[in-house]
Amino acid sequence: MKSLQEIYAPNSICFGCGPANERGLKIRSFAVSDRETHAEFVPEKYQEAFPGMVNGGIIGALLDCHSNWTACYALMKQAQLEEPPCTVTADFHVKLKAPTPSNQKIILKARVIELKEDRARIEAELFTAGASCLSSLELNAFRVVELKYENSELECKWLSCDLWKRF
Repeated sequence: MKSLQEIYAPNSICFGCGPANERGLKIRSFAVSDRETHAEFVPEKYQEAFPGMVNGGIIGALLDCHSNWTACYALMKQAQLEEPPCTVTADFHVKLKAPTPSNQKIILKARVIELKEDRARIEAELFTAGASCLSSLELNAFRVVELKYENSELECKWLSCDLWKRF
């Protein structure tokens, strides 16, 4: 079965979720419903902070990218689009509740808690098999209307202005 990333963004080079990034995490998110996604991830030794424990930055990247895919998929379904719109993370807050062991498969679950025309608020949790929630995240993602390169600089245009003052 193909993931959302493999279906809609096979050439993405995003560190967290890009299938085309050879050194990336290659998160594979799967829709459970129009507003919820799940993923599994097997950490590698070089992603440890301490022997046997996954680095907090890796945990943040896993939760961020998986949640952003939850947002863009929900926005796509809500607007009845053929492909998900490009979205970016405006802000996110990660709570590292307990160390995440690196010798077990990680399970990610994300769901939409608020959905508007141009944004989504997501809650996500990270588990290992048989464990309670080890980390959680709340994220705000926004739809990008236009991306263009001008003079080697990336310019993004948002659906509405004052991106950072909306919440």
